[in-house]
Amino acid sequence: AVVAISAVAWLGLGQVSGAIDRIDVFSSLGKRPDKPSTALNYLLVGSDTREGLTKEQSKLLRVGTTKAAAGARSDTMILVHISKARDRAVIISLPRDSLVTIPEHVSSSDKTKIVPARQNKLNAAFSFGGAPLLIETLEGETGLRIDHYIEINFLGFKNIIDALGGIDVCVKKDIDDPKSNLVLSAGLQTLNGIDSLKYVRTRYFDGQGDIGRMKRQQEFMSAVLQKATSSGTLLNPIKLVNFFNAAISTITTDNDFNKNDLLTLGRQLKNLSADRVRTLTIPLSTANGRAAGVGSVVIWDSVLAPDLFNRLLND
Repeated sequence: AVVAISAVAWLGLGQVSGAIDRIDVFSSLGKRPDKPSTALNYLLVGSDTREGLTKEQSKLLRVGTTKAAAGARSDTMILVHISKARDRAVIISLPRDSLVTIPEHVSSSDKTKIVPARQNKLNAAFSFGGAPLLIETLEGETGLRIDHYIEINFLGFKNIIDALGGIDVCVKKDIDDPKSNLVLSAGLQTLNGIDSLKYVRTRYFDGQGDIGRMKRQQEFMSAVLQKATSSGTLLNPIKLVNFFNAAISTITTDNDFNKNDLLTLGRQLKNLSADRVRTLTIPLSTANGRAAGVGSVVIWDSVLAPDLFNRLLND
């Protein structure tokens, strides 16, 4: 979407920017990591909130109702690093069960109570304190400063994929997952929005759990990037408008991500192509660890993970 913005006139961009929901995610944060270069770090969160879905849509998407799954959890978390030259990008999947230290924060159930810093799963930070606490947790764990925050929900994901005309994926083995109601045969498949949502959420059919799901998500995101930046999308006014309308109607960003940022970034990213985008996962020492009082967790490698963060810090 950001790449395509470079083709949009200033007035049109103003209308796009004005239609995006924004929230305050940075003002409540205390001391934050230094920023040694002009490289950009985006935190992309897929929220599993059912808010905004009708009963018919919930049934169609097979995700349950708002009442059955109240609140919101960070179903997927991805760190996107864009180089200072704006010609390279790194997309890093963050396991939601990662064992991290969640900073001291106000209780979500009792605003008069302060919860001390303690270890928990990464996605618990989002559940306890939304985007601000999630960002504070990640900045503390990685030493990286998050520049912008983008959140998309189930309905938004489905609408964006449909606006692109579906996404081609290579399914490596037959999938039959009753949990996500996804049934696919191995081979090349073109997935619509609903099946795409099932595909990036399924994690019970291959025994790899969240790790296998992250690999599929990375491959899927690469396919989306190729489709979104193809001439068939950029040069098709109807498809481009549908894509923008689907994106802006269901995403939320930080309130500092303004029209000027969008336009500048769109112009800068003209040299970024799909083959200059690298996808990877946080290096792990244990994919199926245990932590007292927390349960099953994913543990980052104590040497390789900090090395990765340091490389990103220095672009």
